[in-house]
Amino acid sequence: MNIVVCVKQVPDTATERKLRSDDKTLDRDAVDGVVNELDEYAVEEALKLKEAHGGEVTVLTMGPAKATETIRKALAMGADKAVHLTDDALHGSDALSTSYAMAQALQRIGFDLVILGSESTDARTGVLPAMLAERLGVAQLTLANKVDVDGSSISIQRITDYGYDKVEASLPAVVSVVEKINEPRYPSFKGIMAAKKKPVETLGVADVAADGALVGLGAAWSQVVDFAAAPPRAAGTIVKDEGDGGAKAADFLASKKFI
Repeated sequence: MNIVVCVKQVPDTATERKLRSDDKTLDRDAVDGVVNELDEYAVEEALKLKEAHGGEVTVLTMGPAKATETIRKALAMGADKAVHLTDDALHGSDALSTSYAMAQALQRIGFDLVILGSESTDARTGVLPAMLAERLGVAQLTLANKVDVDGSSISIQRITDYGYDKVEASLPAVVSVVEKINEPRYPSFKGIMAAKKKPVETLGVADVAADGALVGLGAAWSQVVDFAAAPPRAAGTIVKDEGDGGAKAADFLASKKFI
């Protein structure tokens, strides 16, 4: 089974994120990049399926040159190879453009199953899995907390507010997973060393036969029009309890429309 896992490098959520002043896009050079946490669950699930059914796991990422750090971690976990879609023309792509470029790359790679995390910690749109499935013309099985493959069929438990639904489809398919599905393994020293020798193919827009006019900031359907730095935090309000502390606290919360 040919499994492709889509991973993304995102800014470290523990650091302050900034927008670039020139084009109002996220300044990825200003912060450290880390693997999108939910994508680690996708990598782990792909490895489990490979161990159970055979085949190979390919990592696909779209991003600048520094995104190779994310690729190497996924390879160190146990993925077999990687494809890095990187091109200056992709800068500023929104979810629609990203899904188009990645779908083009997936068609070039070939797949039986595509696995993603349910969302990224920077954009948090959660729409990429559905968009990819639509563009690829395959079934989508989203928000899975359990995945089972039997021959050419796949079934998942899709989490809901009331429990879960069982969703079934035929391969090929696109699956997104939630954090409750497994516990991602830590890369071993042996895995880290082996990752340095695993193949990583670098592709540009032209290599995946993508139309440059449909990607990048100029093609984005949504853009940041303006932004301003958050004001510094003001000193807190001190409430002295003179027997009416509860009432004062309630009045303060009411003034802020918390109650």
